[in-house]
Amino acid sequence: MFNTRSGCWMLVSIGVLSVIATGAVIIFAPDEAVNYTNFATALGFPMSVILPMIAILSVTSEWSQRSGLTTFTLMPSRGRVIGAKAIATLLVGVVSMAVAFAIGALGNVIGSNLAGVDTVWDVTLVDASQIVLGNVVGMAIGFTLGVVLRNSPAAIVGYFVVSLVLPGILALLAQVREWFADLQPWIDWNYTQVNLFEGATDTGREWAMLGSTTSIWIVAPLVVGLWFLRHSEVK
Repeated sequence: MFNTRSGCWMLVSIGVLSVIATGAVIIFAPDEAVNYTNFATALGFPMSVILPMIAILSVTSEWSQRSGLTTFTLMPSRGRVIGAKAIATLLVGVVSMAVAFAIGALGNVIGSNLAGVDTVWDVTLVDASQIVLGNVVGMAIGFTLGVVLRNSPAAIVGYFVVSLVLPGILALLAQVREWFADLQPWIDWNYTQVNLFEGATDTGREWAMLGSTTSIWIVAPLVVGLWFLRHSEVK
């Protein structure tokens, strides 16, 4: 994540895009729209794209850079290596979100003062924690694809398919098949992730839906991917 060009520039882009998104809200948003919610929303889109890419590269770089030959020689326990990568990915994601929130808070103060309006802090701690969790889920999807495919281009394309193409197909199917409309929240991870970003995961049923989609899209594929990773030849 830090010592390859792609990973390093991904991390740099988090700060750059956070500043750009914050500046765009200050410049283009009407006075009544200068509040922390809009800053958080503006920051959310680049975070939801970049962080999963970082998670993917944290795994696939071992194969694309051929450093896995050295890594797994020095540490034969591949499960421990992947576990360490998962922890590092989580820490980078949380710290990145903290930086983004801080930039958004600074932009909120500056923007409200420039507009001559009261500074509005309308994102609660619960809302912020759900936004962070939503991004962690996205990173976990990327990390899982990295473990399963172990190829950077394939994993990145796969992420965009499951995050952009598949949700549209499932939403269309829910519109034309009434029985699937009730099933969609339990199998569509994007549906539950959007609820997290909107701070709408409140009831036990909604948390159960999140657990269901997490099991389908993260836990089960990760178990299968780890099995193949531990038993495959590193080339």
